[in-house]
Amino acid sequence: MQLCSIALLTAFAISMLTAPLAAEAPRPTVHRIGFLWNASPSFTHHLLEAFRHGLHERGYVEGTHFTIESRYAEGNPARLRGLAAELVGLPVAVIVTSGSQAVEAVTQATSTIPVVIAASADPVEMGFVPSLAHPGKNLTGLSLAAPEVSGKRLELLKEAVPASAHIAILANPANPSTAVQWREIQRAAQALQLQLHLVEMRRPQELDEAFAAIRSVRADALLVLPDPLFMSQRARVVALTATTRLPTISGFREDVEMGALMAYGPSFPDLFRRAATYVDKILQGAKPADLPVEQPMKYELVINMKTAKALGLTMPPSLLLLANEVIQ
Repeated sequence: MQLCSIALLTAFAISMLTAPLAAEAPRPTVHRIGFLWNASPSFTHHLLEAFRHGLHERGYVEGTHFTIESRYAEGNPARLRGLAAELVGLPVAVIVTSGSQAVEAVTQATSTIPVVIAASADPVEMGFVPSLAHPGKNLTGLSLAAPEVSGKRLELLKEAVPASAHIAILANPANPSTAVQWREIQRAAQALQLQLHLVEMRRPQELDEAFAAIRSVRADALLVLPDPLFMSQRARVVALTATTRLPTISGFREDVEMGALMAYGPSFPDLFRRAATYVDKILQGAKPADLPVEQPMKYELVINMKTAKALGLTMPPSLLLLANEVIQ
C-alpha cells in the first residue's frame, strides 16, 4: 500500500509539472515578409513605416507575428531580378513591391509566392493580371489607376502657368509604364494646344544632360513622370528646377515638400498602409487570385506657394480651391 501511495504521489507530481506545458498556448507563426524596392532606404523609409503601421492596426507585432526582409536596387533596375531571386530563395511568405519594373522582376522570379503590389501603373495595361476584378494569378494589390492621370497633371500645370506653350516631359524610357503615360499626355496636349518636348533619362548620371536638353528647348514648364529613378534623384531634380526657374509638377507630394511647385497623385504612404490589408488577408489564407486589385479612391493636389512666389507665379484661386494642401 505504501509503495502504491508513493507511486500515485509521484505520478501526480509529474502531472502537475507537465500540465502547464500542455496547457500553454501555441506560439504564433512568425511570417517573413519580403520587400523589393527600386529605390534606396532613405527614400522609402516612410513608406515602410506606413506599411508597418497598417499591420499594427490589424494586431500584428513585429518580431512576434512578422519580420521584414528588404532588398534595395538603389535606383538601378538592372539589380531587381537578382534581388527578387534572393527574396524567393529565403523563402518569404509574401512579397510586397511597387513600380512596374520591380513588379515585373518579382513575377519573373516566382509564380507561387503571393505578391502584393503597393503602388504601380495599371497592372492590366502592363500585362501583369488579366483584370482588376479577377487577378487570377499569384499577384494582387493596388494600382496607381488610369494612365489619364498624367494628362490631368498636364492640365493642372497649364492652369498654373497659363502662358506656357512648350512643356518638357522628363521620362525614363526603360519603365514599361512610360509609353502608356506618354500617349495620354499627348492626347491632353492636343486638347490644350501645347507643344511637348520628351526628354529621356535612364541613369542618374544623365540628369545634368537631361536638364541641358530641357533648357535648350526653352520649355515653359516641366512634367516629371512618376518613376523610381527620379524619386531616387529627388533632391537634385528639385534643385535643378529651382536654378532653371522651371515650374514643375510630379506625382509625389514629397517633391513639393522639398521645393517643387506642384504634385498630383494618390498618397503613397496611404497606399502602403492599405497594402498591409492585402498581406493580412493572404497570411490568413486568402489567395491573391481571389483578391481584386484596388484603385486609389482619392487624389491629392499639393501646391508650394513659396516656390510659386519665387517663380513669380500668381496661382489661380480656382486651383488653390482644388488643392488638398497649400504649403506656405
